[in-house]
Amino acid sequence: MLPVAKVVKSFGTDGGLLLSSDVDLESLDFKEPVFIVFDGLQVPFFILDYQAKGARAVVHLNDVCNLEDAEELVGRTIYADVEIEDDGELDFTGWLILDHGREIGRCTGLEAIPGNPCLNVTISDGREILIPLHEDFILEADVRARKLSLNLPEGLY
Repeated sequence: MLPVAKVVKSFGTDGGLLLSSDVDLESLDFKEPVFIVFDGLQVPFFILDYQAKGARAVVHLNDVCNLEDAEELVGRTIYADVEIEDDGELDFTGWLILDHGREIGRCTGLEAIPGNPCLNVTISDGREILIPLHEDFILEADVRARKLSLNLPEGLY
C-alpha cells in the first residue's frame, strides 16, 4: 500500500471529501478499494464519485454519507494498492531512500524481478545494493520531496 492522497476537508453536506494528491488519482482502478487507517487497521472504501478540481479532487466514498462522517476523515491519509509496472509508471529513480529515518542512499533504478521487484540503491560507500520493494517495508512515499521511507529488517543491507 502506498499513500495516494490526503483528506484536506469535507466538501458539502453529503459526505464529499476534498483530497490533495501528488499522484494522478484518475490512474487508480476505481473498481478496487482505497484504504484509510483506523486504530492501526486498514479499512477499505470504494470511490463512488470522482471530480477533478485543479490539483485537487472531490470524491465520495461508500459509507461516508453526511458531513459528520466526512469530518471524521479530515487529515487522514488515503492508501491504495498500487501496482509497480515495468513501464515505469511508479518510478523511484533518483529518490532518497531512508530506513527508520536514516539515509541509506539514492535509488538508481528498479529490478523488475517477477514477484519480487527490488530497488537498485547506491549507498554512501559507493556500493550498489538491492532492496526488496515490498509493501510491508514501506512507511511513506513522499512524492514531492522524492523520499521513500522504509522499515527494513536488520541486516538487509
